[in-house]
Amino acid sequence: MIERTLFTPEHEAFRDSFRRFIDKEIAPFHAEWEEQGYVDRAVWNKAGENGFLCTSMPEEFGGSAADKLYSVIQIEEISRSGFSGIGYSLHSEIVAPYILHYGTPAQKEKYLPKLASGEMIGAIAMSEPAAGSDLQGIKATAIWQPGPSGSEADGSYLLNGSKTFITNGWHADLVIVVAKTRPAAGAKGTSLLLVERGMPGFSVGQRLKKLGLKAQDTSELFFDNVRVPADQLLGGPLQENRGFICLMEQLPWERLQIAIGAVAAAQAAIDWTVAYVKERKVFGQPVAAFQNTRFTLAELQTEVQVARVFVDKCTELLLVNTLDTATASMAKYWCSDLQCKVVDECVQLFGGYGYMWEYPITRAYADARVQRIYGGTNEIMKEVITRAMGLGGK
Repeated sequence: MIERTLFTPEHEAFRDSFRRFIDKEIAPFHAEWEEQGYVDRAVWNKAGENGFLCTSMPEEFGGSAADKLYSVIQIEEISRSGFSGIGYSLHSEIVAPYILHYGTPAQKEKYLPKLASGEMIGAIAMSEPAAGSDLQGIKATAIWQPGPSGSEADGSYLLNGSKTFITNGWHADLVIVVAKTRPAAGAKGTSLLLVERGMPGFSVGQRLKKLGLKAQDTSELFFDNVRVPADQLLGGPLQENRGFICLMEQLPWERLQIAIGAVAAAQAAIDWTVAYVKERKVFGQPVAAFQNTRFTLAELQTEVQVARVFVDKCTELLLVNTLDTATASMAKYWCSDLQCKVVDECVQLFGGYGYMWEYPITRAYADARVQRIYGGTNEIMKEVITRAMGLGGK
């Protein structure tokens, strides 16, 4: 196996610490959370208390000012463990960075410390019933309304629409909502609004029942004439109608996170299967004794090793701000496809037990499928790649 060179001894000490946190605060409860359809709120508070939320944020906002590798470690360890209900990475490495990069000073001071402590849980609302990967097709609107006096000073945005497939949606205290502030302008009329739980007209729909990610509180969100004050426009007036640009700027890291998790989950599947085939006997000998078993696992391990080297290189590029959207899209598409291939082959080697929910490999099989869908479908990833090659259509 090729030795990884990304991590220092300090990083590995953090990995050990986070593994202990997983063993104590997540592992004993995750099966129960899968049954109830969401994780307990306490696991967020405990993560905040232990410094495991928003680690890459500046210390002035409650973070650790750590490099992104600490976040990579958390993604790897949660994926390796198969605890797919934990939505820390979206909260810490998608929601919080939007506020950090684009928010006003007042917005940063108001929200980032609460996100870092776990007092508030964050979500981002992009997908709609009729608009998934095509963010330009969203229908939610946020139309500016002057205040009662007719002045701009006490005006607000009137937000209407619905969102679906929202990770952390059931628990979310703060939602970054993607909406059209100038509907006729298409993508150039998109803005991001900060909507808090409890705002009149904002309601959380049902928790969605899914093939996998059963402990992840994925929900519908509804906005019925929600008055969003002007100071809740992410970034203030200068960022009005620039939401689509912000979304595009953050995509490389968001998609790389999916690839990182995919590789870690695929390696875990191989490790569980190697242990199983050594013990399980068929026709009087271990399953590992059959050439088909050994060759299948050899092929899978080779492909996962190739993927890991590529993802580690992409991570290096991320750390120096040179990871482009096309390369991140390659990583997301290739690694999520590979993850699905690996877990499918491993389920086969488990035989009937690979179809039993109590086995981690079975849950990994169910959890893997969505990786090829969210973050932009893999078909969209291929469109992004071809456009970078000069082959794009309209």
